[in-house]
Amino acid sequence: MPQSEPGCAPGAADGLQCLHEDSHLLVLAKPPGLLCVPGRGPDKQDCLSGRAQAQWPDALVVHRLDQATSGLVLMARSAQVQRSLGRAFELRQVHKRYLAVVAGALPQAAGAAWSTIDLPIAADWERRPLRTINPHLGKPSQTRWRALGYDTAIDSSRVELEPLTGRTHQLRVHLAALGHPILGDALYGDGCVQARAPRLLLHAQWLAFEHPGTGQWVEFTLPAPF
Repeated sequence: MPQSEPGCAPGAADGLQCLHEDSHLLVLAKPPGLLCVPGRGPDKQDCLSGRAQAQWPDALVVHRLDQATSGLVLMARSAQVQRSLGRAFELRQVHKRYLAVVAGALPQAAGAAWSTIDLPIAADWERRPLRTINPHLGKPSQTRWRALGYDTAIDSSRVELEPLTGRTHQLRVHLAALGHPILGDALYGDGCVQARAPRLLLHAQWLAFEHPGTGQWVEFTLPAPF
């Protein structure tokens, strides 16, 4: 049966935080529990894009975050910029990094070196909207990661993540496949993992790309609230 994420009611956070505004694009901070775009039904109409368009009527969606994930979201202010940024995402020219807190101890590589998860992801049709690792039907999916520290008191690790592909739920599926699900994950964690945090501890903390209007390289950072 289809599954949804409990505790992620629309309107979970009021207001709209804008980190950057110019004539070409917006960089917004999405709170956890808020959809990026409207969902099905009257109770799922409050969303980041709707709030943005109430203030900037020309705001257009470029990419999305999971409802339970917080962090940086980029929006375009014209169809031309939307196409340009969309193409940059497709070509992996937009660089993204996330912070997560996961169950258990992840090994810290010498010199803070990055490791790569390379596991194909496919839709789990019997448990939609879940995804699963499937070596036969899955699409190629890669995530770079490095452990930042381990908290022995609560047996959890802070980890920095850089998705090289953009599959649905990619970071959540990949970490769960490693045996280290993200704390608070209501879709890919068991009851114990879900109970260890009041929200999904996954946050989009860094975006870097070539500005479509100026051609300059720009970077935006939003520290995780956990």
